[in-house]
Amino acid sequence: MKMRGNELFKRAVKAMLQAMNVSLKKAKLSFEDIDLFIPHQANLRIIKAVTERAGLPMEKVFINLDECGNMSAASIAVGLDQAVRRGKIKKGDIILLTSFGGGLTWGSLVIEW
Repeated sequence: MKMRGNELFKRAVKAMLQAMNVSLKKAKLSFEDIDLFIPHQANLRIIKAVTERAGLPMEKVFINLDECGNMSAASIAVGLDQAVRRGKIKKGDIILLTSFGGGLTWGSLVIEW
């Protein structure tokens, strides 16, 4: 098995942006409507590339990668819990959750807290 890091990076960024756009379109929202973005915590370089291309300021991005590392499928759930406990999410906030992971799968969800 061999991983092609640069190819995977490009694919992850593209897939996450596509998933985010689909979720926002279905919710009839835009990136400007997002109060907090909680991405899968696989790689800070991917997170920064996605947020930059989406036009989201880093202040609206929850990152716990430095504390927890890549927790695979648990990263968004743990991030959501931590964001709530830290007071970064309040009632009525629009939260965008987006992931890219094993098997080159991806998904995104918009929730109102």
